[in-house]
Amino acid sequence: MKKVTLGTNGLEVSRLGLGCMGMSAFYTGAGTDEVGSIATIHRALELGVTFFDTAEMYGPYENEKLLAKAFKGRRDEVVIATKFGTINHETNQRQLDGSPENVRFSVEGSLERLQTDHIDLYYQHRMDPGVPIEDTVGALKELIEEGKILHYGLSEAAPATIRRAHAVHPVTAVQTEYSLWTRDPEAEVLPTTRELGVGFVPYSPLGRGFLTGSIRSLDQLDETDFRRNNPRFEGENLQANIRIVEQVDAVAAEANATPGQVALAWLLAQGDDIAPIPGTRRVTYLEENVAADALVLTAEQLAVLNAVAAPAGDRYADMSGINR
Repeated sequence: MKKVTLGTNGLEVSRLGLGCMGMSAFYTGAGTDEVGSIATIHRALELGVTFFDTAEMYGPYENEKLLAKAFKGRRDEVVIATKFGTINHETNQRQLDGSPENVRFSVEGSLERLQTDHIDLYYQHRMDPGVPIEDTVGALKELIEEGKILHYGLSEAAPATIRRAHAVHPVTAVQTEYSLWTRDPEAEVLPTTRELGVGFVPYSPLGRGFLTGSIRSLDQLDETDFRRNNPRFEGENLQANIRIVEQVDAVAAEANATPGQVALAWLLAQGDDIAPIPGTRRVTYLEENVAADALVLTAEQLAVLNAVAAPAGDRYADMSGINR
């Protein structure tokens, strides 16, 4: 597995990471197979994956505990990224909170659940419009000075917010949805991170599973699966977006690869400052994803993929917390 370096302060990670959210939350079957999820994490380590992504809200809390079990005795082999800022810890309900007090409360909880004395990369999960980013980053800077976190990042932050944060303390990575299914970051966010020397971590690089070609109907998803309420998976949007998968399928057939591998290879071709975190809880899908590290698409294949039309529907039913 190739490595990339995120940020000017040098966080080295595997070129492909592993998004662990779906092991504990939001997707069909989440939280039903701890043994299988841990086996997938261990297989990822065998394949050279070092970068693992979680958050306090995944579960909530259960995903961090799962990673602690998986990494027992192997902490020095991994880079752990987790996130704060979307839980009100007094009510245990979802609510944006970027206050310095919440930063400190949250990091202590994550350290305890992850059973570690430091977090490698600590993201603000969503920006809190009620707290200046300078105040939040000031608290994160103190945690870096204390050694409780080594680097910090922002998730779904607007270019102006990234700049303001970076002026207080260098941002190591920005995490935002990016794939053939979502190319919005190319307009402003990616140019900003590259100007500042900030790494970029695409989440949902397989379009929430859609780009693998395996999802053709909502009947395949559990009633609790959040994709059932995602605009891109609903009604006419779903049918329109299947056309995107068909175009990826055609390139995959030519490249003797799977659609998912093609989607990841396209993303990796967008720059050496990018570290996607495809998520899965199954070893077979993990192995398929990791193989994309060796897939090199031709210029003609990349051109075909670059011409794929934008999908129908917003990324989320509620976009109010995005790109702040």
